[in-house]
Amino acid sequence: MPPIVEVDRLTIAFPDPARGWRRVVDGVTLNVEEGEAMGVVGESGCGKTLTALALVRLVPEPGRIVRGMVRIGGQDVLAAGERDLCSLRGGFVGFIFQEPTQALNPVRSVASQVSEAARLHGGASRPDEDALAIRLLAEVGLEDPERVARSYPHQLSGGQRQRVLLASALAADPKVVVADEPTSALDTVSQQRMVELLQELRQRRRLTLLFVSHDLDLVGRLVERVTVLYAGETVEVATRDALFAEPHHPYTRALVQARLAAGGFGERFPTVPGAVPRAGAWGHGCRFAPRCPYAFDRCLEARPALTALGDGSMVRCFLVSETEDADA
Repeated sequence: MPPIVEVDRLTIAFPDPARGWRRVVDGVTLNVEEGEAMGVVGESGCGKTLTALALVRLVPEPGRIVRGMVRIGGQDVLAAGERDLCSLRGGFVGFIFQEPTQALNPVRSVASQVSEAARLHGGASRPDEDALAIRLLAEVGLEDPERVARSYPHQLSGGQRQRVLLASALAADPKVVVADEPTSALDTVSQQRMVELLQELRQRRRLTLLFVSHDLDLVGRLVERVTVLYAGETVEVATRDALFAEPHHPYTRALVQARLAAGGFGERFPTVPGAVPRAGAWGHGCRFAPRCPYAFDRCLEARPALTALGDGSMVRCFLVSETEDADA
């Protein structure tokens, strides 16, 4: 059986007055098996959110998906018509957006927004919608769900609004849930509760989960496999345990070493030196080479290919494979 989510060589570009089109994502590959939890990690500017939006063809205008393959449940997303896309968005795929303040309509009640996907995809009647909204709000752990259902977003806390988004994503009983940085605006305790809630919901509903985050520790508590993005491309894919125990790519190694748990009291906090290059300003070689302590001449001249290893992992690095990317 093929993976329920398949992305291969995804390329997303935006207009650039100087160059015509500037590629901001160029070389993302990931696969998610049905029922699996996959983490997507990387620093800000690595293409995580655009990749997530591309899964249901929601790349913001004037951006375009200019190359690659995206399949959800066996369906070619890039070739799909509007009717099929509407079935995917909120139906087959539930989406938890990063910023609930922007994702929720301030002039509509919580109940109407939570039940919207069920109305669009399941034809629920108004009384059924209200009951469904209350049930979903209770399922995601909100106290007094009847009061929350009658409320408006500004009357709720940030953590409550994030759970409202989660309830909305579940309204049409999706097979896949994409969670884009759902804990970024939460405190540490609320983050842990959200992770626990996602674990419970995934098991109860048999969900496939794509969890996007810059927090590697948080990802490690929730997923079985991890895809690491850097400068718009996939640089490593591995199981969670293998990634933490023996990361292959120098960028992944730096991320693992930079975790908060790596430093003890009084020790200098480990960091990844340098910064992610501006989207599209990558040069011809390995995109991590300017920050990599192991870079050699070839790294500056050629782009390594994303190479499959014997254990099912993939890595894009000349330290592991000498293969060059044919599309560079």
